[in-house]
Amino acid sequence: MSNKAAVIHEKGPPDVFRWEDWPVGEPGPGEALIRHGAVGVNYIDTYNRRGMPHPWPVPPLPLVLGIEGAGTVEAVGEGVTECAVGDRVTYASPPHGAYAQRRVMPARRLVRLPDGISDEDAAAMTLKGLTAQYLLRRTYRVQPGDPVLVHAAAGGMGLILCQWARHLGATVIGTVSTDEKAELAKAHGADHVAVYSREDFVPLVMEVTEGKGCPVVYESIGKDTFTRSLDCLRPLGIMASYGHASGAPDPVDVVELGARGSLFVTRPALMHYMEEREDLVGAAQELFDVVSSGAVTITIGDRYPLREVADVHRAIEERRTTGSMVLLPFA
Repeated sequence: MSNKAAVIHEKGPPDVFRWEDWPVGEPGPGEALIRHGAVGVNYIDTYNRRGMPHPWPVPPLPLVLGIEGAGTVEAVGEGVTECAVGDRVTYASPPHGAYAQRRVMPARRLVRLPDGISDEDAAAMTLKGLTAQYLLRRTYRVQPGDPVLVHAAAGGMGLILCQWARHLGATVIGTVSTDEKAELAKAHGADHVAVYSREDFVPLVMEVTEGKGCPVVYESIGKDTFTRSLDCLRPLGIMASYGHASGAPDPVDVVELGARGSLFVTRPALMHYMEEREDLVGAAQELFDVVSSGAVTITIGDRYPLREVADVHRAIEERRTTGSMVLLPFA
């Protein structure tokens, strides 16, 4: 079976990707063969390409990266009950291998797609949307009236977080790097926005919260913003550090957390929140519901042929993107 993929033979800059033939076998027991309609790109993919540490396992070289995709089931292995040939499905978890036209995937990690959600939208929202679901509903359960701080509010993840938090009744404070991104964040649920490239976001948070701080900060920038994000928390507040685009933050002093007001710091990961299939299916249904209702709209910043994935990684790392980036395997 013909199959092309973006393969890397060494860790490094975006130029390490090569568009090559890549074998795809028949699905074994508990597996499904998927023909991708669209593939998602996430900041975590750049960590894996560079060799940065992360809890999700990465196969040995040469390898095909990518943990998010959507498409049609072409074959299933023995014992598969989660999907059938012809079903449209989406996924957002290891094993790696999404940067390919076709791939075999454990069927228990697949979720059937509703008719109203396209492959492209699914590839743009599954990982980010499932992450938003557990951040807003499980890591900290947002309540009406809660002020929440969302970093990188104009990115694909940030736009979903802002809309969903606003839908839950929160007052959303966002941070962005440019005025253009500030307007985009405001159009997608952010009530207040700080342009962190020229202003400190802590005073804005304190103004909005009347000096009390936020019960939760959704921190995805890392080293550049981590300490100031702690300054935005009220006593007993939760720092949900789910990414580190600017580099890993400095070690946390637990004594300082106590002095700051018995703060909580967590590094939540999708793989742990969605390990049980019932959690995965339930979270996906909640995501599909808020998207289908119009409460959350999915913004695709741009679409690229999969063979041009190096250009997408470069744009993401240079913070030139807004919304979600989608790769088209057969373009």
